[in-house]
Amino acid sequence: MDTLSYKTISANNATVNKDWIVVDAAGKVLGRFASDVAKLIRGKHKPGYTPNVDCGDNVIIINADKIILTGKKWDDRVYQRYTGYPGGQRDTTPRQLKAKSSTLLVERSVRGMLPKNRLGRELFRNLYVYEGAEHQHEAQKPTIKEI
Repeated sequence: MDTLSYKTISANNATVNKDWIVVDAAGKVLGRFASDVAKLIRGKHKPGYTPNVDCGDNVIIINADKIILTGKKWDDRVYQRYTGYPGGQRDTTPRQLKAKSSTLLVERSVRGMLPKNRLGRELFRNLYVYEGAEHQHEAQKPTIKEI
């Protein structure tokens, strides 16, 4: 028996094949959609997945303004942040966040499903979110994927 057949091949930055994927968010539920996008960005759908390497794809999300939340989550859910000053706790609802920019809502939910370390910050740079149906990445020849 050949002993070379037992070697595990791990991906690294030189051997990773990164694709460009376009995903339409129109009519999708935010949390379920964000978890699927996080899997694509992380690369867990690929057979050569390596946990400590950026082996995922570049994901372009279009129609982020048409994302939906179920139930009363538009007003009942609260995102909290802290400014660093005494009494500086700030609350925001998804409705307020979408009024500012609907891309922030999608980006926040995807970022929360990525690792909280250097790799997660690097993976988040592979996400591009647009409110409408147009994007500026035609030169990369992205493929359309249905989620």
